[in-house]
Amino acid sequence: MKPAFWARRAHKWIALFIGAQALVWTVSGLYMTTMSIDYIHGDHLAHSKAPALARDTALIDPDVLGKRYPDMDGFRLRQLLGREIYEVHHGAGIELIDARTGARIGPVDESAARQLALSTYQGEASLQSLQLIHKAPREVASRAVPMWQATFGDRINTALYFSPQTGELLATRHDFWRLFDFLWMLHIMDYEDRTNVHNTLFRVAASVGFLFALSGVWLLFYSFSKRADA
Repeated sequence: MKPAFWARRAHKWIALFIGAQALVWTVSGLYMTTMSIDYIHGDHLAHSKAPALARDTALIDPDVLGKRYPDMDGFRLRQLLGREIYEVHHGAGIELIDARTGARIGPVDESAARQLALSTYQGEASLQSLQLIHKAPREVASRAVPMWQATFGDRINTALYFSPQTGELLATRHDFWRLFDFLWMLHIMDYEDRTNVHNTLFRVAASVGFLFALSGVWLLFYSFSKRADA
């Protein structure tokens, strides 16, 4: 049999094997390159930047923190619901300290979480639910639990996640992000964690796709050769 026969045969059978995944790569890649990554991250839905601290703000001396927490690893000054706080990291965990009075601030309770959700959300929908979850849904599976989940009744089902320990916004999720995540799973062929781009299945499919391209070049070569002989 002529080499052109084997070129056509190889190209056909490899296409049957890899064609569906190649279509998935194309569709998912088109979505991921068309959508703004800032939009996917939900930057338009959540406002997490606090105003700058005034220079004349009367705060307690950080040395007080060092004396109170001898095993302190570090601290940072920030705002939480309009008040200045020190976020102290030490051996036993994280403590929030009122930067003006030095009083310890407890974990974020439901009332504070509600205020955080309403002040952070930038849409026009109302808060539908607020709950402290101890089992993270897949969309925030990499975040530590527990966390506050606030959902809003907009068209894209926005959900904001806050740390009960620090009050920080951990993640912003909405339907366009969820679609992005689903397509990313299909794109990298990691159907469990959706993070491993070095998985065996992906490598095999990419290798087969490369063979498909080579068989196409092989077939194209013989097609032009045949025309030249004619």
